[in-house]
Amino acid sequence: MIDRKPGMIARCKSSDDVVKAVNFARENELLVSVRGGGHNIAGNAICDDGLMIDLSLMKHVELDLDTQRAFVGPGCTLGDVDAATLKYGLATPVGINSTTGIAGLTLGGGFGWISRKYGMTVDSLISATVITADGRKLHASETENTDLFWGLRGGGGNFGIVTQFEFQLHPVGPEVLSGLIVFPFDQAKSIITQFSQFTQTAPAELSVWMVARKAPPLPFLPEDVHGKEMIALALCYVGDPSEGEKLIAPLRNFGTPYGEHIGVQPFTAWQQAFDPLLTPGARNYWKSHNFTQLSEGAIDSVIKYAGTLPSSQCEIFIASIGCATAKPAPEAMAYSCRDAQYVLNVHGRWDTAEEDQHCIQWARDFFSETKPFASGGVYVNFLTLDESARIESAYGPTFARLQEIKKKYDPTNFFRMNQNIKPA
Repeated sequence: MIDRKPGMIARCKSSDDVVKAVNFARENELLVSVRGGGHNIAGNAICDDGLMIDLSLMKHVELDLDTQRAFVGPGCTLGDVDAATLKYGLATPVGINSTTGIAGLTLGGGFGWISRKYGMTVDSLISATVITADGRKLHASETENTDLFWGLRGGGGNFGIVTQFEFQLHPVGPEVLSGLIVFPFDQAKSIITQFSQFTQTAPAELSVWMVARKAPPLPFLPEDVHGKEMIALALCYVGDPSEGEKLIAPLRNFGTPYGEHIGVQPFTAWQQAFDPLLTPGARNYWKSHNFTQLSEGAIDSVIKYAGTLPSSQCEIFIASIGCATAKPAPEAMAYSCRDAQYVLNVHGRWDTAEEDQHCIQWARDFFSETKPFASGGVYVNFLTLDESARIESAYGPTFARLQEIKKKYDPTNFFRMNQNIKPA
């Protein structure tokens, strides 16, 4: 769906390469786009006619096991980071698809299966090396260029190009109790209501997410279920699996399941479990809301639209976060949606251009119907190309300060192929 043609692509291998690319673009007044993992729905990695700065070759992951830190290049995917850290039983909170780029994920906030325990991705960011619009190479942390560091933690690619991230690592697995329980769609109201109640008191070590979609041909499901609407609970427990089994036992009694596939497996494998649903080549359109709670109205809307999915690839998922993600103050960094207990993503996905209007309208209608029940905040990484009006909602109390930081580090809005924060 994104069909743009850069005039030039700079495939950088180092910070010095990035400096040269930035200076060349600035001196020649070229539009610039920045590509990390190339995963983001808005397609801002690619520009027309300008210079695309491609970081995908900068894939280093270096570990300091004494301090439990990881130094990560901006071309890395989550799979690259997980593979390097989890062999030592360490991880940092990232997303749920191994193909996601670490750079875009982090700069927008970042959350995944271990966020209830260890917070947002930005909560584990220790420092960043940044190339600014004037070609300077800066180090940003709690002690150096602190305003820039504040803005990078959620402000997207607005302030510069990060050429190295330093993350705090945390003990995880490397094997975790995880998997799926799949229920018939006619039990949806009961399942989602109990999911909402259960996640309000679940311990931080346990994440349970809800997915409504048509059943893929999973081997543990009866064949006659394949292609039918379903409600799945996806879960991950970061702790002793025997304790986890006790905690998840009530989930099985939410209804009468079609089947389940739960067991102890490497966290790296669980991080790849949903990759087949996001392979390259399809057409995508997303809409997203944050919720402080799931009201009956919101649940009814989920059921209504999950019952009218416009393609077999469309899905509605609700991620349960909270716990550690809610601890920092909203003004502690650019990412401010600390009241979000649930993140809903309407994931529209289909194959042909002829389906565009129908699928996009379905997503927009669902988004509109659930808006009265939402918090007003939104996760910036889920915003599409046509949602620039929602950028201020993504930041709330931090937006004005972000505009001031933008004015300081990028007064000409050189970095504008993003969910753009204009200089004050």
